[in-house]
Amino acid sequence: MKTVKPTLRTIADAHRESPTSPEGLAPSQGDAPLLDAYSQAVVHAAEEVSPSVVNIEVRKTRSNKDNNREASGSGSGFIISPDGLVLTNSHVVHGASSIEVMLGDGRTPDAHLIGEDPETDLAVLRIYAPNLKSVRLGDSSQVRVGQLAIAIGNPYGFQCTVTAGVVSALGRSFRADSGRLIDDVIQTDAALNPGNSGGPLVNSRGEVIGVNTAVILPAQGICFAIAIDTAKYVAGWLIKDGRIRRSYIGVGGQTVPVHRRVVRYHQLTVDTGVLVLSVEPGSPAAEAGLREGDVLVEFGGHPVTGIDRLHKLLNESAIAKPCAVTVVRRTEKLTLQITPAEARKK
Repeated sequence: MKTVKPTLRTIADAHRESPTSPEGLAPSQGDAPLLDAYSQAVVHAAEEVSPSVVNIEVRKTRSNKDNNREASGSGSGFIISPDGLVLTNSHVVHGASSIEVMLGDGRTPDAHLIGEDPETDLAVLRIYAPNLKSVRLGDSSQVRVGQLAIAIGNPYGFQCTVTAGVVSALGRSFRADSGRLIDDVIQTDAALNPGNSGGPLVNSRGEVIGVNTAVILPAQGICFAIAIDTAKYVAGWLIKDGRIRRSYIGVGGQTVPVHRRVVRYHQLTVDTGVLVLSVEPGSPAAEAGLREGDVLVEFGGHPVTGIDRLHKLLNESAIAKPCAVTVVRRTEKLTLQITPAEARKK
């Protein structure tokens, strides 16, 4: 029997003539419906959300010993209610002497700051204009790694720029400019640039799942958004009170390891704690008898593994509520009574 060695032509012909099952489709034919669906999802989300995205221009007066110098900056935001509430980042508007908001249709309504929370890098503005379209807020607890993520904002002043990627990771922690750790942050590879701050991160249904806040430079594709569930909670309090209430005890500290012998001897539940570096005079910590050099290992019955854990425990519910704190002083274990006060606005 004569054997015919297939040529490139006969292989190509066979491929073209194969049944139109998924296995027999050429790559371009098989991928086309998927690419069309991806494109349609991005187009739908962009068309749904872009009319609600605003450009924010701010001016800040910076004083020095010689004169006052005016600086300008820009960011993004999005309308969360038809009556003109706008959500953005705190670092976009913090310290601004004037705020100008431009809508997608070119209108520049009056705007003022309702409240901001530097601890979570969120702020709420109010604008005064008719016929405003608000976004639909999603549920960030339903977000999954790998799902489509679409960022909309005004990077470098290019209005309503759309970038797309995926959710890269969930539950990240990100440190705000204030030093406090923001929990439950969404990581995405949807490209963000200066000016995207405060804009929405959107899913394929056009629901906002996060507030774009930061990028890591010079890394590529490592961007972060504050989860919308966190933003809902913070925005609610900012709209109601103009601020978030938190407690404080008046110590400066850092996370340190506790010696293993001390852990075993006192049967501690943690092997790290907060080393007290300073105690503010007249503060709850000073009145309770905390001293520099103490290592705080428990607060109100909860283990304290570090400064970030202590920050989480110093929430609104702890204000004016007496509680016990456990500290290690040299090799001695002490229990002190402390009553946290309401943190003063910075």
